[in-house]
Amino acid sequence: MSQTLIEKIAQRFATGLDKNHEVRSGDYLTIKPAYVMTHDNTGAVIPKFKSIGAKKLADPKQVVIALDHDIQNKSDKNLDKYKKIEEFAKSMGADFYSAGRGIGHQILCEEGYAFPGKMVVASDSHSNMYGGLGCLGTPVVRTDAAAIWATGKTWWQVPPIVNVILKGKLREGVSGKDLIISLCGHFNNDEVLNCGIEFTGDGVKSLSIENRLTIANMTTEWGALAGVFSIDELTIQWLKERAAKLSNKKFPISSNENNKVVHPRLNLQRISKLEQNICKADNDAFYHKEIIVDLSSVQPTVAGPDSVKNVFSLSELKSKEIRIDKAFLLSCVNSRVNDLAEAAAVVRGKKIASHVKLYVAAASSEVQAESERRGDWQALIHAGAIPLPPGCGPCIGLGEGLLKDGEVGISATNRNFKGRMGSPMATTYLASPAVVAASAISGKIDYSWEYSPGKIFADIKSNKKTNGKISKTEIINGFPETIEGEIIFCHQDNLNTDGIYPGKYTYVDDISPEQQAQVVMENYDPQFVNIAQEGNVLAGGFNFGTGSSREQAATALKYKGIKLVIAGSFNETYKRNAFNNGFMLIECPQLIMDLKLKFGKEKLTVKTNFNVSINFKNSEIKMNKPLKNGNASKYYFDPVGKAAQELIVAGGLEGWIKSRL
Repeated sequence: MSQTLIEKIAQRFATGLDKNHEVRSGDYLTIKPAYVMTHDNTGAVIPKFKSIGAKKLADPKQVVIALDHDIQNKSDKNLDKYKKIEEFAKSMGADFYSAGRGIGHQILCEEGYAFPGKMVVASDSHSNMYGGLGCLGTPVVRTDAAAIWATGKTWWQVPPIVNVILKGKLREGVSGKDLIISLCGHFNNDEVLNCGIEFTGDGVKSLSIENRLTIANMTTEWGALAGVFSIDELTIQWLKERAAKLSNKKFPISSNENNKVVHPRLNLQRISKLEQNICKADNDAFYHKEIIVDLSSVQPTVAGPDSVKNVFSLSELKSKEIRIDKAFLLSCVNSRVNDLAEAAAVVRGKKIASHVKLYVAAASSEVQAESERRGDWQALIHAGAIPLPPGCGPCIGLGEGLLKDGEVGISATNRNFKGRMGSPMATTYLASPAVVAASAISGKIDYSWEYSPGKIFADIKSNKKTNGKISKTEIINGFPETIEGEIIFCHQDNLNTDGIYPGKYTYVDDISPEQQAQVVMENYDPQFVNIAQEGNVLAGGFNFGTGSSREQAATALKYKGIKLVIAGSFNETYKRNAFNNGFMLIECPQLIMDLKLKFGKEKLTVKTNFNVSINFKNSEIKMNKPLKNGNASKYYFDPVGKAAQELIVAGGLEGWIKSRL
């Protein structure tokens, strides 16, 4: 059978598979990623790690810790936190990078952790960025990070895969940031939500590695779980140049026979091995969707205000004379050497507008040093830019330079949610480094552009997979082969976690399971607790559990006695929280669409009087009667494999970890 690139990489890092099992989209896997990265949130992962009884890291060299978020904070409390994290890392033998070395994602690329064909995870949503190097990068939650620390493993469900085929090349003055912002705005109806994206086509070769990293990084904002570029000659060349540069540095590692320093991850021997076995998607691999993009149609593009999906071409915004107060050249998405060089080319010999403050922070100390060597850093400072240390800072709303009430900012970062970069009463736009620099000079959103206005040319099509041979799923001891119950239907799409479990209870630490059950769905439908009964099966809409990452939105339904939730689709964080707490979820879009046709939207919660029998061996849902005339009473879902079954039997991820210690 044929596989996509993401499926092939997942196959490499899956453990416990049957001999002939070929990984497919929808599979639940036990994975052993090459590396796991945590940053300032390491302080929250440590107590999780200790609470499960772990005493040491399963593989110290699998663990990378980089302090990057709150590095401007010199308070005793934060310095003490950083000290404890460093002491933990060193005592456990993990690779550690102190505050000021750079943003963790950038470090993982610079230091060869994010390597083509590998799977690397991080407890941070922008781990998608590693895909710019042909590495499968995807986020995990903190409990997963603790699991990997303790056992080397966690679980992952292979997402639906979308093939984004790039044609042609970008015009002069257009960047990868313009492309990904354009895609976020053009396909802004969850077309790639919770999918894995593969970037292919002849247009890939025209994109620099820096542009690829930017695009992969912001597939997060597009809604994807991963964004992986095909591995090509440019990828190999970048690795070789990086290895040559690192060979001039000193590392506490062994040298080769010529006594020349060899980096442990970026060296010619490893790169040569990669060249001999480059991981590629099969020509006839199945993709759930295909998107074709004409790169030459992309223009300088701005997202905002306050949404990545609210997108305008720069030519549209220039005429609106949007005055800005602050501009930002920083973050993991757009503060690499070429980004700073593009901005410097715009400001060189000029001055920032008198009413504007421009803040600049390199993605890493190494990026800053190279930018200084080239003279770009100095050009920005001479123009009036305010330097900040290499780190996240204002991008995450920390440190100097935050937006105040009523201010307008334009930023080369990846998110512009209200309040993210300061006051919720401020307004934020996103753009490329060149546009940010030009706007800082003009004092308003601006950029020199010589082409006529136009829209990005991009088209999408969905593919229907032909039914292959249906194989039966092996059921492990303790996992039920069949679950039965009456369906309780809540039609709402995008039902957020605040609707499922109100925020006012989230930080009531001593709330009991019984009390959680009494308030579940309170903000969605106060009558839910009276309608739903123990033993019911809840059927929800699409993107069930979006919003905050509070795990009580899963546990409260479990404590209510709901056997499992069937939805058209789930928010991925909600899915992880559910399985990590031993609560079963199933995606079955056709059943949900039929329920919507049958019961409509008049009632928030419906006692359907329809019973289901869910057979996990056959991955089949049987209704006691058809939902409508002519409709089959049988539906199918992706198999719930061994990895997911083990979590349910163990009562969640912590129990799963303890059973392996």
